[in-house]
Amino acid sequence: MSDSCGSHGCCPPPAATQSARYRRVLWAALFINAAMFGVELAGGLRAGSVSLLADAVDFFGDAVNYGVSLLVLGMALQWRARAALLKGLTMGAFGVFVLGRASWAAITGVVPEPITMGAIGTLALAANVAVALMLYAWREGDANMRSVWMCSRNDALGNLAVMGAALGVFGTGSAWPDLAVAVVMAALALTAARSVVTQAWAELQPVPVRA
Repeated sequence: MSDSCGSHGCCPPPAATQSARYRRVLWAALFINAAMFGVELAGGLRAGSVSLLADAVDFFGDAVNYGVSLLVLGMALQWRARAALLKGLTMGAFGVFVLGRASWAAITGVVPEPITMGAIGTLALAANVAVALMLYAWREGDANMRSVWMCSRNDALGNLAVMGAALGVFGTGSAWPDLAVAVVMAALALTAARSVVTQAWAELQPVPVRA
């Protein structure tokens, strides 16, 4: 019996998923990401920055992901693994979207406004670092919890890159630093998506029955 209960849906969810603290952290993360989606969407459109628009889409996706995590909180492992699989596929779709948007911007040759990029990138970094710190204690959980942590970690790295792109655009007067960061963000999303999908898929597989 213990073998069949080690990593699949017949077991109760880990204690962390039942804690009121974890639920409060997820709600706080959801609201922070939803607010930053609006800020970066407006700022990205105003500045003409692909990396800011990409980060805005990422904030929106993360807000949805936190909502899904709250929905399956306390459910069996297989339901949480299904949610993680959905989130992993969403992260992958985000990566593909960013690559397409960067290609379009490279063709049109629009140069973004670096001051707005830098200011909003700094605000976004503060938001993501706060969320990542709140979620740090659950970084080694199941696929669903791990995907939440990885989203916040990657977002903070992406914000640093956006700030670097703002400096690059300011110094060169070219859109290429912004486009390069957008491509890096897409690569981060695709790499994280592969990791989350792989773990979630493994958690969904039936346990071999021993003779």
